[in-house]
Amino acid sequence: MLSAESAALVRATLPAVAGALDEITARFYATMFHDRPELLDGMFNRGNQASGAQRRALAGSIAGFAGALLENPDTRPDALLSRIAHKHAAVGVTDDQYTIVHKYLFGAIAEVLGDAVTPQVAAAWDEVYWLMAGALIGREALLYQDAGVRPGETWRPWTVVERRTETRDVVSFLLRPSDGERAPRARAGQYVSVRVRMPDGGHQLRQYSLSADPGDGLRRITVKRVPGDTDAPDGEVSNLLHDHVHEGDEMTLSAPFSDVFLDDPVDATTPVVLVSAGIGCTPMTGILAHLSALRSIRPVLVLHADGSPADHALRAETRELVRQLPNARAVFWYESPGSEEPDARTGLMDLSHTELPHDATVFLCGPLPFMREVRGQLLGAGVPARRIRYEVFGPDQWLPDTTD
Repeated sequence: MLSAESAALVRATLPAVAGALDEITARFYATMFHDRPELLDGMFNRGNQASGAQRRALAGSIAGFAGALLENPDTRPDALLSRIAHKHAAVGVTDDQYTIVHKYLFGAIAEVLGDAVTPQVAAAWDEVYWLMAGALIGREALLYQDAGVRPGETWRPWTVVERRTETRDVVSFLLRPSDGERAPRARAGQYVSVRVRMPDGGHQLRQYSLSADPGDGLRRITVKRVPGDTDAPDGEVSNLLHDHVHEGDEMTLSAPFSDVFLDDPVDATTPVVLVSAGIGCTPMTGILAHLSALRSIRPVLVLHADGSPADHALRAETRELVRQLPNARAVFWYESPGSEEPDARTGLMDLSHTELPHDATVFLCGPLPFMREVRGQLLGAGVPARRIRYEVFGPDQWLPDTTD
């Protein structure tokens, strides 16, 4: 609970703090990595640091948490905290690192805002920070416990038993535990972190969705090669995996995390709608494969958009899984249609002529502009926001309201 005195000060200063958060977080990361370079080695995505995506996500989470506290002082924004906690557990965040972050974040706030940060203002925002940190520490402890690992010690070696080319820029890796022990429990729709040593000797982590049924003890990830652009360099990890990892090689994986997963008891009858674009199809294929393994009778609607059938990773597998499910159907959209999918629709995804099942649970994954647009279409079609579950690849800079 945020005290009344602190709430008044946070409310008064939130516009100034929010307006300066980009500068604050930029200074925070620069100073922290200068003093603690080991944190950049294996915990933070260097590409997201270069593009500014990480600091924008941090700024959004701080402002979002503060705003939620002011609106409902006696509650916590569960959706926001859950998403962050899973991301943190997937990269091995530990309790002591919150003290390190506090030191450099509040140092950056004082530097940027100067005299505006009185002792009373600093104490109020300190209260906000530790309310957020305390909630995350508790959630992350439970996640580590549920995964059967010690905090920060989530890594295991896995062996590539098969590498398969899916499209010109997508490959899949099928893996089994190198130590011969049982794989940790995973839920359909979750992701794992992959930890690799880069050519410069540093380590980098990336998260990849499980793209096959996780129930058989194996794991499959499907990786798209990420090209650079004016805002970010080439994807370091995706290019390394494409160019250098083959059958028989080892990869280091975390336990699986993510609060976006299919909860599917055998007798479940709630309809499922799987909506994706591009490489966002990967968690959807994992969910489909799990439903098929369960011989589920749930109504399933698969909606996917892509550049062309040739660009659509796991397309044939998706079709086969849909065929195996008695109450499933699929609709594809392609900007450049091809003969491989004669019934596909042309252009971007448009749900105006698609009948959505009543009371369905919707899973959504793809590029942020796509998810914003399609989520709006789903809401307009009468799907409650609470039934739309989304996964963001990378830092979550999109925090839509989920209370409807």
